[in-house]
Amino acid sequence: MQSEADVMENGGKLGSAGRAARQRRKSNALKYEMSQPKPWLVNAGRIALFLVILLLWESGARTGLINAFFWSQPAEIARTWWTGVQSGSVWQDTFYTFRSTIYGFLLGTAGGTLIGLSFWWSKYYARIFEPFIIMFEAMPKLALAPIIVLVFGIGIGSKIAMGFAITVVITTLTTYNGVRSVDKDLVRMVYSLGASQLQVFSKVIVPTAIPAMISALRINIGLALTGAIVGEYIGSEQGLGRMIFYAGQTYEISLIWANIFNLSILSMLLYILVGRLEVFLLKGFTHQK
Repeated sequence: MQSEADVMENGGKLGSAGRAARQRRKSNALKYEMSQPKPWLVNAGRIALFLVILLLWESGARTGLINAFFWSQPAEIARTWWTGVQSGSVWQDTFYTFRSTIYGFLLGTAGGTLIGLSFWWSKYYARIFEPFIIMFEAMPKLALAPIIVLVFGIGIGSKIAMGFAITVVITTLTTYNGVRSVDKDLVRMVYSLGASQLQVFSKVIVPTAIPAMISALRINIGLALTGAIVGEYIGSEQGLGRMIFYAGQTYEISLIWANIFNLSILSMLLYILVGRLEVFLLKGFTHQK
């Protein structure tokens, strides 16, 4: 049999081993949390990947591995893009699409927020309109584009209307979900303290729904851009969508890719702007609380 001293020694060794294992696990967890790549390395990797894709694309087009008629090649796309920059058409079309996107985004977000918040005032009113809003959301908006263009014309109004039609429903449903997530016990307590319906709405309902409304911003900006492009496809005087449609009709593949590049840059800038707006609004909401 083991002596008491042996048992104590073995127990001490096991305890030390257990503490060492826990310490290693904590150290590994800390290393995992701290092992974030440096921003400049991430950016360098992204640039390198982009250049490699362009190099393979150009090489494939020159050697015949890629059909240059259907896919064009980066050198030709760059020449076409630079020609558009020099003529000023790039800036005009990009700004036209930017304006219609921003207006559609603002109107759709504001309108959807008001509609979603209004559903709190009357459950009867909300129950009546909810299935129609869901049905409108499920409907492909491309089917409405010809009607919208006929009603609003081929000017910027039809592009704003398309952006509004796509974003307003998403904002309405998101805001309404935020309204329904309000703690009912909190509402009852505020009413029991003598608050009016307007006070409950302004002090409880709206602050609770604000995070849900803010979360829809990044989705809405992409949808508003989609609406603007769809409107330009159907009929427009200017815009990146019109240029892409025109280039497709005339088989100018390099012009298609040049405008797709412009559209990609525009969408990225819009996403960054809305992301900054979202951070600003969330900080303001947190500080107010």
